[in-house]
Amino acid sequence: MRLSNVTLVNVKSNQGVTESEMSRMDCIRSVRRFLPRRRWTRAVAVAALLAVAAGGVYGARALTGRDDAARNYTGAAVQRGDLEDTVTSTGILQPRDYVDVGTQVSGQLKALHVEIGSPVKAGQLIAEIDPTVYGSRVDADEAQLRTQQAQLQDKQAQLALAEQQHERQVNLMKENATTQEQLQTAEAALRSATAQIGVLKAQLEQTQSTLRGDQANLSYTKIYAPMSGTVVAQSAKQGQTLNANQQAPVVVRIADLSTMTVQSQVSEADVSSLRPGMRVYFTTLGDASKRWYGTLRQINPTPETVNSVVLYDALFDVKNPDGALMTQMTAQVFFVTAEARDAVLVPVGALRPAGSDSRDRGSATRDGGGAAAPRAQATTGDAGASVDVRARFANRPAVVRVTKAGGEIEARDVRVGVVRSSSDSARPRPRRNRPPETPGR
Repeated sequence: MRLSNVTLVNVKSNQGVTESEMSRMDCIRSVRRFLPRRRWTRAVAVAALLAVAAGGVYGARALTGRDDAARNYTGAAVQRGDLEDTVTSTGILQPRDYVDVGTQVSGQLKALHVEIGSPVKAGQLIAEIDPTVYGSRVDADEAQLRTQQAQLQDKQAQLALAEQQHERQVNLMKENATTQEQLQTAEAALRSATAQIGVLKAQLEQTQSTLRGDQANLSYTKIYAPMSGTVVAQSAKQGQTLNANQQAPVVVRIADLSTMTVQSQVSEADVSSLRPGMRVYFTTLGDASKRWYGTLRQINPTPETVNSVVLYDALFDVKNPDGALMTQMTAQVFFVTAEARDAVLVPVGALRPAGSDSRDRGSATRDGGGAAAPRAQATTGDAGASVDVRARFANRPAVVRVTKAGGEIEARDVRVGVVRSSSDSARPRPRRNRPPETPGR
């Protein structure tokens, strides 16, 4: 027992190695005086085991006392940076202004003067349909018009003769030099000539109308660009026969690529957070570090259901002066519902509702300058963890544990501004890591 007591005291007192070895040697000499030589080796081994066990107990107690708070809390350093609460979605890029250029007449596509990617100006000739049939119709209408005009001149001459004959019969009748029958015959011939001129004039108007229609169809064989832009699609090839009797065949699509529209689909659970006029940005698959900024223009009221998921189209425009954005590109869209610049950032798990008992009575850690959160509470720290942290903490008072310089943990009242839950896809971005905005937006 004397040997064991001496060893524990040395370990607890935590003295130097030299003093401990001297004490152990004294003990060994004392034991060696009373024990036979053959039992001396066993006593030394027992003493060494007891010393090691005592040292282990002391070390465990020391570590337990020093790291008691570390077992219950995790530390996180407070930092400054930019924080955004966003609603994310995916979308596709489309030109804001585009037109499908088709043909109003049927026939063979005789010539196509543009191709995909060709820049065009309004009024530029881009395609031609074989004009043979429509040209022949115009020629026939013009010939018929000339015939009717000649007939009209003949009828006008007959009308003039009928008027003269009628006037002569009237004068003769005054002198009783003619009969009543001859006068009536002259009056009937005059009315007939007048009626025939009316018929011919109507026929002339009909022929002129037909001629104008055929001339229009003839002009439709030449297809001109209705707007300036770029040819982004080509639906017909040169030499192909187009049938416009049932629907207007599309020859090419012309789009103005200087302004693009992002058409993103937002689920019904998030669409209530969107408002026209809010800031929005997106990245493309080709360059995730470059942001394109815009303003939400509209939310279409009619949704689309895909696999039992209700999706609403949210549209916004973005300038594309250098043509880097192209049709049908996929965009990762971020609708900014709230943001804070150069703000103090702490993990969501470090927050507790105001009024809760947030004082720590355990041993203090020495992780200075950090916010401490219970290790077992990863989100909100109580039974309300299932509630959205935005509704729980945003713009409301809360409590956060802070490690003081002496190692003690202190509860401090704070007011939470912007909250982003751990389910958000993006992380807080310090200012120095913020991608530059695209020039010209």
